[in-house]
Amino acid sequence: MSGATAPPVQPKAAAALLAAFTLVAMIVLAIAWEWWLAPLRPGGSLLVLKALPLLSALPGVWRRRLYTLQWASMLILLYFAEGVVRGWSDPGLSARLGWLQAALAVIFFASTLAYVGPFKRAAKLAAKRAANAAAATAHHDPR
Repeated sequence: MSGATAPPVQPKAAAALLAAFTLVAMIVLAIAWEWWLAPLRPGGSLLVLKALPLLSALPGVWRRRLYTLQWASMLILLYFAEGVVRGWSDPGLSARLGWLQAALAVIFFASTLAYVGPFKRAAKLAAKRAANAAAATAHHDPR
């Protein structure tokens, strides 16, 4: 056994691409929703600023950075929660937009997990192999 080299990971490019396009869709939805489709106040509301955290994640998601995909997958749960709450409590178009946001959040979350999962499993396997190699070395130490 040669040590802690991780097995090669076959990235799921389709999952990363779906995550990026879903994130862009959520940014567009947030801006359109809060500026003109169904804002809380006529003429738009400051809730349009909810697009900023999504915008901050976009460069890293587009470049398929694992760290960004991981924290963005946790951030997106807030948008899922808002979508469900507004889907149930808002009237008319705003409710439909809330459900759309919740659906996009689920798609983003699932696609990020599909992309990041193989890397996490490979890292866990490499750590386990390293621990086993260290234990084997310590076991055969002739001191």
